[in-house]
Amino acid sequence: MLRRVRQSLRQVLYLMARRPALLCGAIVLSVLLILAVKFTCSRAKNVVAAARPPLRFFSAEAPVVDLYLGQLDQVERLRSMAEVSLIFFYAPWCAHSMAARQEVQLVAKKLAKQVQFVAVNCWWSQGKCRKHNRFYQYPIVHLFYRRFGPIEYRGPFVAPYVESFILRVITPLTYLPSRATLEEFLSYHEPRVVGFFQFNSSPQPPGYITFLSSALQALKRDFRGVVRFGVVTNRQVAEAISLKEDGTVYLHRRFNSSLIFPRRERNFTSEAICSWVFEHRETVLQWLQPPETKSRLLEQELTKGPALLLFLPHNPLAHKPNPVLQEVADIALRYHSCDDKYHSSLDESFTSHSPCCQSVVLPESRTSVCEVCLSLSPRGSTGSSTRCSFPSAAQGGDALQSYLRHCCLHHLPAAMSVKTATSVGCSNFLNSYSPFIQYSACCRKVEPQLNNESSSQAKEGPDIQRVPLPPPPPSSIPPSSAPRQEGDGITGLRCQTNRTLRFYVLDVALNWPLAVRLGASGNRSTPRHQETGAHADGSGDGSFATIVNLKDEVHYVLHRSPATTLTESLEAFIRNFSAPYSLLQRHLVGEEDKKGGGGEARRPDQHQPSPPRPLITELTTSSFLPSVMDIQRDVLLFYYTQWCGFCSVLNHIIIQLARLLQGNSTITVARVNVARNDLPWEFMVDHVPTILLFPRYRKHLSVKFPDDLPITLPNLLHFILQHCGSPHYTDKPVTSSDQADGPGASNVLRAEFLVLQREVQTLHHARERLSQQLAQLWRENRRLTFYAHSLGAQNTELQRERHSLEEQHREKSRQLGEAVRRLQELADTSESLLNENTLLRILLKALKDRTEAEVERKEAEQKRSHMAS
Repeated sequence: MLRRVRQSLRQVLYLMARRPALLCGAIVLSVLLILAVKFTCSRAKNVVAAARPPLRFFSAEAPVVDLYLGQLDQVERLRSMAEVSLIFFYAPWCAHSMAARQEVQLVAKKLAKQVQFVAVNCWWSQGKCRKHNRFYQYPIVHLFYRRFGPIEYRGPFVAPYVESFILRVITPLTYLPSRATLEEFLSYHEPRVVGFFQFNSSPQPPGYITFLSSALQALKRDFRGVVRFGVVTNRQVAEAISLKEDGTVYLHRRFNSSLIFPRRERNFTSEAICSWVFEHRETVLQWLQPPETKSRLLEQELTKGPALLLFLPHNPLAHKPNPVLQEVADIALRYHSCDDKYHSSLDESFTSHSPCCQSVVLPESRTSVCEVCLSLSPRGSTGSSTRCSFPSAAQGGDALQSYLRHCCLHHLPAAMSVKTATSVGCSNFLNSYSPFIQYSACCRKVEPQLNNESSSQAKEGPDIQRVPLPPPPPSSIPPSSAPRQEGDGITGLRCQTNRTLRFYVLDVALNWPLAVRLGASGNRSTPRHQETGAHADGSGDGSFATIVNLKDEVHYVLHRSPATTLTESLEAFIRNFSAPYSLLQRHLVGEEDKKGGGGEARRPDQHQPSPPRPLITELTTSSFLPSVMDIQRDVLLFYYTQWCGFCSVLNHIIIQLARLLQGNSTITVARVNVARNDLPWEFMVDHVPTILLFPRYRKHLSVKFPDDLPITLPNLLHFILQHCGSPHYTDKPVTSSDQADGPGASNVLRAEFLVLQREVQTLHHARERLSQQLAQLWRENRRLTFYAHSLGAQNTELQRERHSLEEQHREKSRQLGEAVRRLQELADTSESLLNENTLLRILLKALKDRTEAEVERKEAEQKRSHMAS
C-alpha cells in the first residue's frame, strides 16, 4: 500500500517538474484555500460593539422611580401601590424627553405625596418596554387613576400644564353641596355636566363609578378638561335644575335646551356618556394648541370658516378665572346668543322703545328735511349702539342722502308736491343687506317765512342741520320693531350676518411665534405664564387678536389703543368684520414682520453719506407702494419666488438689463418675492415669473410683458422703450399739485367710474343669468330626484325578483342533483344486473353442457349395457 502511494507521489512530482505552470497554479490555489478557511473560522460573531448599559435619566434627588433598564414588570407593581400613577416613557437620546424631564421633575416635587411618578427607558434594546411597546415618538405620558387607564397626556410638556392635568385626574368631579355652588358651577362658558347621586343607601350608589369614569374618559379626549363634571348629592340642590331621579346625568346648555342622558336609548356606560356629552355640547370658545411637530390642526379648523384667533396669557394653575378670558368668553356668548336667552336680565332694562332718529337736510333744497329713523324687526331687536349711529358726511352721509333722494322721496310725491307751509309724508324701506332692519323716513318742506326759528338758524350758517320735526306717525315705526338706544351691538350677531366667526383661544406664551407670523409685534423677554409689560397691541394684558379668513386668503389684526378696553376694541373689531362693507384693512405680512421687527426702520444719519443705489431694488411689503408708485420713475417689476426654477433661470437676464440701465436715473429695475411678501390684491399676479412695467406719470396704465414672447434682453429693452413715460408728460414740469393728484386726475376718475358702472351692469346681468341657471338646475334636480326615486323602486323590485330567481335556481339545482344521483344509482344497479345476467348465462350454458354430457354418458352406458346383454 505504501509503495503505491509513494509511486503516485513520484508521478505527480515528475509531472509537476515537467510542467512548472501547473505547480504555480496549485500553490496559489492552496494559499487561497488556506486564507479563506482562516478568515471564515476566525471571524467574530458580533461585528458591532455592544451598546453601553444605560444610566439613570432622572436625578437621584427627584422623587421619580427611574427604570432605566426598561423593567416593565415593575411598573404594574408600582402602579398597584398608588391611587394615581404617572408613567413617563422616554428615550435617553431624545431632545424632547430631555426638555420634558425638567418639567416633570418640578411637578414631581410638588405632587410626590399624591402621585407615584415612574420613568421607563423604552429605548434600551434588552428591556421589556422596548420589546412590548412600539412608540413612534417620545416622550409618552400615561396616567392611571386606580384601575382606570391609561390616560395619555397630549398637551405641552410645561410644568403648569402637566400639573393641571394631574390635578384634574386626581379630582375629576366637583362636589356641589349647595345651590350657590351649583349656580357658580353652571355660570362659566365651558360645557358643564352634573350627576345626581344620593349616598344614603350605600357608600357608592349605582352609576356613580360609571359617571366618574366618564369624567376620566373626557380627559382622554381633551387634556385641558374643558368639559367639567360635577356631582350633586342633595335632592333640594338637584331640584334647582329639575333633577328628581337618582342617577340622572344632566348636560347644561345655554342656547338650546339642556339635556338629560337617555338611559332607555343608550347604555349607561362611561364611553356612552362621554360620547353623548361631546356630541351635544355647545362650544363657543375653543382652545387650540398646535403641536410642536408637523400637524394639520390649524388647517382643519381654519377651513371651517373665518376664525377669530385670540392669543391670551393663560395660567392653568390659577385658582381664579382669568379676567381677560372671562371678557372674551362673555363676548363669545353674546355673539352666539341669537334669541337673547343669555341676556334676559338685560332685556328687562330695555323697556323704553323710543325710536332712534336723525334729521337730514337734502342739499338740493334747503327746505326739504327728512327725519330718518332706524327700526328693527322682532327677530333683530337685540339692541345695538351702532344701529343708532348715523354715518357722517365723511363716512357715507352723502350715500344716505342719495339713498333718500332715490328710494324714499319717490314714494312721497303727494306730500312733497303740496305747496303748503308744512307738508309731511312718511315711508318705510328695508335695508339692502339685512331684511330685519328697516328705515322710516318722514319728510316735509319748511317755508322760511313761516318758520322764523328755522330761518334764523339757516342764516347763522349751513352747519345747522337738525330741524325739529313732529314725531312720525305710529304706522311708520311699529312698536315691536323699534330699536333700543342702548346695547352692545354684538348680541345675536352670529344670526344676523353671513360672515360667521369661530372663536379660538391660544396661549400666547406657547404660541408666540405663530402670533408674530400673523402680525404681532413686540418682544416677550419675561418667563412663560407671567405678566408682560409690552405686547403686540400695546396693551398691558398681553393679548393679541386677529381674524383669519382662509377662503378669501386675508387676515385682519386688531390694533388697540390704550384708551379703550379689550371688550370695546374686540366688539368693534367683530362688528367691522361682520359689516357688509367692512372697513378693516387687510394685514400684509412682509419679510420685516417675519424677521420679528414690526417697528419702524431706523432712519439713517443725515451726516452720513447715502448708500449707493443698488443694481436691482429688492422690494418688500412696506417699500412696495412708495417705490412702484413713484411718478417720476419708470419701474420694471420682476415677480419671483425662491422655489421657482424658471425665475432662477431669468436672473442673469435681469442683471444684464439692470447693468445696461444703471446710468439712467428715470428707470428702476426692481423685484419682489411674492412668497414672502403680501401685496395688495390689485398688484398680485396669477403666476411667476411675471414682469410688469409701471410707467412714470401713468401708473394706472401699467403694462404686462407679453406671455407669448421669450424673456430675452432685446425683447425687454424693446418693451421698456415702447411703454416708458410719454415725452408729453416728460417735458411738462412736475409741480406739487401734479405730484399729489397726477395729470388728468378727473379724466382718470371719470374713466374708472365708467368702468365700475359697466362692471356693475355686467354683474347684474350675470346675477340674472345665474338666477335662471339656478332655477333650471333646481327643476332639473327635482326631475332627477323623482327619476332616482323611480329607479330606486324599480331596482328594489328587480332585486326582489333576482332573489326569487336565485331561490328557484337553487331549488332546481338541488332537484337536478338529486335526479343525477338517482340516475347514477340506476346506472350502477343496471350495470350490476347486466354482470349478474351474463354470469347466469354462463352458468346456465355450463349447466346445460354438463346436462347434455351427462345425458350422452347415460345413453352410452345404456347402449353398452344393452349390447352387453
